[in-house]
Amino acid sequence: MTYELRTYTANPGKMDALMSRFRDNTINLFTEHKMKSLGYWTPVGTDDVLVYILEHDGDPKANWAAFQADQRWIDAKSASEVDGALAAKIESVMLEATDLYPIAVAR
Repeated sequence: MTYELRTYTANPGKMDALMSRFRDNTINLFTEHKMKSLGYWTPVGTDDVLVYILEHDGDPKANWAAFQADQRWIDAKSASEVDGALAAKIESVMLEATDLYPIAVAR
């Protein structure tokens, strides 16, 4: 199983819109494209950063390609970015689990 740690830095004034897009569209589409959300966080002391972890079923590159080609995602992204891009920066780190400690199961 491959996990992915993603960090989004929102453009000024766009964090609420970014959170809404995840809440209203993105998370459900992730599930349909073999990406399970394990958790979403905002770092203490910041108001423009969103961090989350996905669990990929299958090849992450194939999952992302299918997600990005989904017309529902294309439409949701376009609609949310009428007044400009929501994210200034997106970082991704692919992770493999170790045997040091069992992975927590998302609720």
